[in-house]
Amino acid sequence: QVQLVESGGGLMQAGGSLRLSCVVSGRTFSSYVMGWFRQAPGKERVFVAAISRRSASTSYADSVKGRFTISRDNAKNTVYLQMNSLKPEDTAVYYCAADVYGALPTKPDEYDYWGQGTQVTVSS
Repeated sequence: QVQLVESGGGLMQAGGSLRLSCVVSGRTFSSYVMGWFRQAPGKERVFVAAISRRSASTSYADSVKGRFTISRDNAKNTVYLQMNSLKPEDTAVYYCAADVYGALPTKPDEYDYWGQGTQVTVSS
């Protein structure tokens, strides 16, 4: 059974930084492409960032390019999302996801496993 557990969310003022973590248990972590998504109240879940199995490639939504950085540590079974220069519009529940077969997918239905989410709130 694969389990994903996010942490690191919280309340932050605009311009601040947060780092989200997601620990994955179960099958070999390095076999997954990992992604981060977010969902604001009343809106669909949208792609934020993805990273390939050995960190060779990354992909970002235009809305976070230059501000967010995705990384992973395969020895710790953990993927991170460093979020800098936070804006109120970054407020959402952030989810990490694992994809067994794909190559940096950006659609939620392309991912196989999901965490429970962590709330990020950015005040103006």
